[in-house]
Amino acid sequence: MSSLRDPKRLSLLAAIMGSFVVGLDATVVNVALPSISRDLGGGLAGQQWISNAYLLALGSLILIGGSLGDLLGERRVFAIGVAGFGAVSLVCALAPSVEVLIAGRALQGVFGALLTPSALAVIVSAFPPEERGMAIGSWTAWSGIATVVGPLCGGYLIDATSWRWIFAINVPFVLFTLMLIAIAVPQRERGRRHAPIDVLGATLCALGLAGPVFALIRQPTLGWSSPGVIGPALVGIALLVTFLWWESRTPYPMLPLGLFRRRNFAVGNAQTFTMYGGLGITFFFLVLFLQQVVGYDALQAGLATLPATIVMFLLSKRAGRMADRYGPRLFMGLGPVVAAAGLLLMMRLSAPLSYWTDVLPALLLFSLGLSATVAPLTATVLADADERNAGIASGVNNAIARVASLLAVAALGAVVSASFSSSIDASLSGRPLSAASTKAVAEAKRRTLASVDVSALPVAERAPVSSAVQDASVDAFRLGMGLAAALVAAGGILGLVGIVNPRRKVRGEDCAGGQLVAQPLDAVRLPEGESAPATA
Repeated sequence: MSSLRDPKRLSLLAAIMGSFVVGLDATVVNVALPSISRDLGGGLAGQQWISNAYLLALGSLILIGGSLGDLLGERRVFAIGVAGFGAVSLVCALAPSVEVLIAGRALQGVFGALLTPSALAVIVSAFPPEERGMAIGSWTAWSGIATVVGPLCGGYLIDATSWRWIFAINVPFVLFTLMLIAIAVPQRERGRRHAPIDVLGATLCALGLAGPVFALIRQPTLGWSSPGVIGPALVGIALLVTFLWWESRTPYPMLPLGLFRRRNFAVGNAQTFTMYGGLGITFFFLVLFLQQVVGYDALQAGLATLPATIVMFLLSKRAGRMADRYGPRLFMGLGPVVAAAGLLLMMRLSAPLSYWTDVLPALLLFSLGLSATVAPLTATVLADADERNAGIASGVNNAIARVASLLAVAALGAVVSASFSSSIDASLSGRPLSAASTKAVAEAKRRTLASVDVSALPVAERAPVSSAVQDASVDAFRLGMGLAAALVAAGGILGLVGIVNPRRKVRGEDCAGGQLVAQPLDAVRLPEGESAPATA
C-alpha cells in the first residue's frame, strides 16, 4: 500500500498510462481502417490520410517536444499533451466525416509529440540515478505491451461495437492520468537557461513533408500532370530545401545537421529510413489485404500480426546483447536481408489463403530479421553521438522512423492504386459492362485492395467482375510487398557497406524496442549537473 502513496511510483504510473494510451492508438488504427472506410468513405486515399496525418504531425514536431519540456517544465508539457490527446480522441470518436477524423488524427500527432518525450522526462525528474534504469525499463515494457493489447482489444471493440470506441476508450485513461499528474508529479521551475524553440524549422518541416504526401495521395485520382499534384509536390520540396538551409544557418536548430557528418550516424539513419519505410508499408497494406480482400474481421486481422510483436519481445534484447559482444555490422546487414526474405514470401499470398501455411511462416521470418536489426541499429546511431547529444540523436532517429513510414505509405499508395486500376482494366478490356457493373468496378478502384459485392450485378457479369477485382487486389498487394522487401534489403546493404565499429559504448539490450517502443535508455535527458549512467 505504501508504494501506492509513493510520489515516485505514481509519477511512473502516470508516465506509463500516458504512453500506453498513445501506444494503443498507434497500433489499433490500421486494424480499424476498413471499418472506418465503410462508415465514412474516403477510399484508399482517406485511409492513407487517417494514418499519415498522425505521422506527419508527430514526425515533424517530436524534435521540439523535448525542448518545450525544458522550457516550460516536463509536468506542464506532459499534462498538456495528455489532456490534448484525450480531447482530440473524443473529436475522432464523434467525427461525422472522414475530413474531421483526419484533422483529429493530425492533432493527436501534435499532442503525441508533446507527450512522448515529456513522459520520459517525468521519470528522469522523479527518480534518482540509481533507480532510474529500472523505472525506464518498466515504462518501456508497458509501452511494448500496448503494441500487443492494441490490435487485440481494438479488433474486439471494432467487431463488437464500432470503430469509434477505439478513440472514445482513451478518455477515462486520460482522466485517470491527469489525476495522477495533479497528485504526484512535481512542478519543476521553468528553465532559466534554454535554447530558443525552433518554431520556424518545425513549421517548414511540417509543411514541406505535407506537400509531397498530399501529391502522392491525390495522384491516383488527379494524375501526375494535374496542377493539384505538381503544385503541392514542388512547393513541398522547396520548403524542405528551405528547411535544410535554415537548419544549417540557425544557431539553435531542431535538426543539428552536423551530426550527419559522422559516418555511423548518417548511415544508421539512412538505414532507419529504409527499414521503417518497409515496415510501415508492410503492416499498413497487410492489414488492409487481410480484411478487405481475404475477408478477415478486425479481431482476426489483429491476431494475425501478433506473432511479429511476440518475436520482437522474445528476441530483440538477446540480439542487442549479441551485437554488444560481436559488433553490430553483421546484425545490421544480415537482419534486413532475412526480413526482406520474409516479405518476399508474402508475395505468395492470395485469396483465399491459409494463415498457418501462407501468412505465419512469412511473418515469422520477417520478424526474426527485424528483431536482429532494430536494437543494434538504434544503439549504433546513438553510439556515434556524444553523450551530451544522445537525447537529440535519439529524437532525430525517432523522427526519421516516423517520416519514413509516412512517405513510404503515401508513395506506395500511388503505385499500388495504379497497378490495381490497370490490372482491372486489362482483365475487363473488350467486355461490355452494365451500368451496375461499371459502378461496382469504379467503387473498387477508389478503395483499392477490395472485394466487390456481385449480388446486384447481372448474372453473366458476376464471375468476370469478381475475378478481375480479386486478381487485381492480389497483384497490387504482391507489388507492395515486393517494394517493401526492396526497401528493407537496401537497408541491409547500407548496414554491411557503411557501418563501422561504434565511437562509444551503447548497449544494444538497452535499445531492444528500437524506435518502435518508447525511447532507448541512452537517450535520457539528464537533469543539469548529472552524468550519464554507466553502460559497461
